[in-house]
Amino acid sequence: MSELKTGCVQYRSVSKRYRQQEKREPRLPFFFGYDVRMRFQAIISAPFGKLGIRCSDTDLLGIEFLPGKTKTQLPTGKMAKTICAELEAYLADARHEIDLPFELDGSHHRCEVWQAMLEIPCGQTLTYGELAKNIGSSAQAVGQACGANPIPLVIPCHRVVGKAGLGGFMHRADEDALDIKRWLLDHERR
Repeated sequence: MSELKTGCVQYRSVSKRYRQQEKREPRLPFFFGYDVRMRFQAIISAPFGKLGIRCSDTDLLGIEFLPGKTKTQLPTGKMAKTICAELEAYLADARHEIDLPFELDGSHHRCEVWQAMLEIPCGQTLTYGELAKNIGSSAQAVGQACGANPIPLVIPCHRVVGKAGLGGFMHRADEDALDIKRWLLDHERR
């Protein structure tokens, strides 16, 4: 099973250079909160759209949900190929346990929530409140950490639900986001 590495660090603020570049260039559309001009090491098809993969030569760095019309992109390196194979195996069979090295930036609290999500078994869910109680936090803070999860599917934030419903997904509660969460939960219950 994947596990958080020690040294999960604080999020860094956006660099001045990036903010200056944003002022010069018109903003491109966002999908589920991600800037579409960011580069990926691979883009694969999923039953609910596409997945954009970011990685270094040694670690998974991010997975982003992209619109279905996004073009696929072949993996650009060995790690990207490994990540694609693991994700495709999970999408074909939810019992496949994704095992990948990853590196994350996050506050101590976020890392604690992400580690707790890794321990939720496939096919099971916890409410935001239950997870919060397990780690000594609040349901709202857990929800924020779930929404900030940079590697969904690997860290299964979809397994954390509201007390009276699905809750949100990716800091959203609209039908597009919740359809993905529903698909993932149904996939794991089959």
